[in-house]
Amino acid sequence: MLRTIGKRLLLLIPTLFGLTILLFAWVRALPGGPAAALLGERATPEAIERINRLYGFDRPLYEQYFTWLGRLLQGDFGNSIQTNRPVLEEFGRRFPATIELSIAALIIAIGIGVPLGYWAARRHGKWADHTAVVASLIGVTIPVFFLAFILKYIFAVELGWLPSDGRQDPRINATHHTNFYVLDGILTGEFDAAWDALLHLILPAIALGTIPLAIIVRITRASVLEVQNADYVRTGLAKGVSRRTIRDRFIMRNAMLPVVTTIGLQTGLLISGAVLTETVFAFPGIGGFLASAIFSRDFPVLQGFILMIAIIYALINLIVDVSYSLIDPRVRVQ
Repeated sequence: MLRTIGKRLLLLIPTLFGLTILLFAWVRALPGGPAAALLGERATPEAIERINRLYGFDRPLYEQYFTWLGRLLQGDFGNSIQTNRPVLEEFGRRFPATIELSIAALIIAIGIGVPLGYWAARRHGKWADHTAVVASLIGVTIPVFFLAFILKYIFAVELGWLPSDGRQDPRINATHHTNFYVLDGILTGEFDAAWDALLHLILPAIALGTIPLAIIVRITRASVLEVQNADYVRTGLAKGVSRRTIRDRFIMRNAMLPVVTTIGLQTGLLISGAVLTETVFAFPGIGGFLASAIFSRDFPVLQGFILMIAIIYALINLIVDVSYSLIDPRVRVQ
């Protein structure tokens, strides 16, 4: 197990090195430049030249790349052009918000998707199965931003049941130690702040979790259908094994491998999907800041944030691979 983890971590090094090259080339290929985007109407040739000289954008590309790579190896991701703060500091301030939103979306996706997929598979060919399949197709096809606007209009604007934007009501004087607002409210005993933060999470979490939910339903349904017709399941039923044991130990445990793979992939995609969701709901996470960095050509933020997201995505995939051996002992033997 430790050897496998070590090999995967070593393979991560050339992967990230190749990503830095692609990322640097992609960012520099964006139309316009950071100086013109930053200065706006004040973008005179002299001012643009001054900004380019300040941030080193006037040097050859290969020199810019190796300078940036050298700073990365020292843990220096540079400073944001928009705020003039270190990129890692900006990432650390906003990352808890995105993680909190992603966890809420994942809870919705897994908590509804896995039972619904199992329920549809056990009623294969009946109206419940057809309803689940149609609903999952609709969930996959609806764009995240469109669903976000619909949810915001109905439940925040028209009905007024839930907040429309932000992470917390500014009138609440809450204490934040970890920047995970729900957790902070629980740890400090400020349960009104925790409840308010939870209410602010509901709409963006539903919008963000709809596509993963639909995909998990379809994968769970297909996997359970395949496993429940296996010989060992029929043998267990013929020997009088209880249906609960058949469900838990025979069907679900063997059907979970492709489901866990899907959950791992969707967890990484939730962070990238948060860009649109956070923008619609004015949620102050890394997605909204990354969107503003694209429009302002904030190269250090684009490079740093995307690289950090790639590292997190790779670590999530590693955790998924390790979890295989915990779910199915046959994987551990192989």
